[in-house]
Amino acid sequence: MKVIGAGFGRTGTRSLKAALETLGFGPCYHMSEVIAEPHRVRQWLDVGEGRGSDWDEVFAGYQAAVDWPAASYWRELAEHYPGSKVILTVRDPARWYASVSETIFAGALAERRRLPLRRRLVRRLVRLRSPDFALYPRMARATFIDRVFDGRIDDQEHVTAVFERHIAEVKATIPPERLLVFEAGDGWGPLCAFLGVPVPAEPYPQVNERAAFRRKRPRRLLRLIVRGR
Repeated sequence: MKVIGAGFGRTGTRSLKAALETLGFGPCYHMSEVIAEPHRVRQWLDVGEGRGSDWDEVFAGYQAAVDWPAASYWRELAEHYPGSKVILTVRDPARWYASVSETIFAGALAERRRLPLRRRLVRRLVRLRSPDFALYPRMARATFIDRVFDGRIDDQEHVTAVFERHIAEVKATIPPERLLVFEAGDGWGPLCAFLGVPVPAEPYPQVNERAAFRRKRPRRLLRLIVRGR
């Protein structure tokens, strides 16, 4: 493992994944890997519920990891891979909360309300056809919703305080020479200088905007149902 992303989801982690892979630090592990390969849900559920954390097995074949659930374990990963560099992606806290509450947290928040009939039917089909993926909500609670936010994801003041405290803790823990504090708008320059690689000719990636996330989520669920995964 050469690069560990300590930044929370919705801080440009999908763009960073694409950037790292462009720079030769791929494949890069991201929550999208968990969704695409539901057997990974069980791996993280075991980690989150304290049944084991064989990091070399979880990240076999990967050179980098960003986004949740990996970012919840940045301390453990930084210790386990002492030669790795750490990238802390950051964002304006209010804009970050608006984004995460409408995307990553949306499913968990909906679970606390009565789901529309169509969504309940889709989830029932997912449970029948993909037992691993059916554990995703439980895994998310164990690895970051409860672990990081004490389950209080509908409390904006609490969540943004956790977000800001997390940034401070990473900065205080990781030595400056091993840490890059990075915003997607910073572009290639600081990232390439930190990693010691040339700047590509192509623009810095900008992927997975909020509207795209909402469009893709139902399609991912339906693909899992059709494939029987």
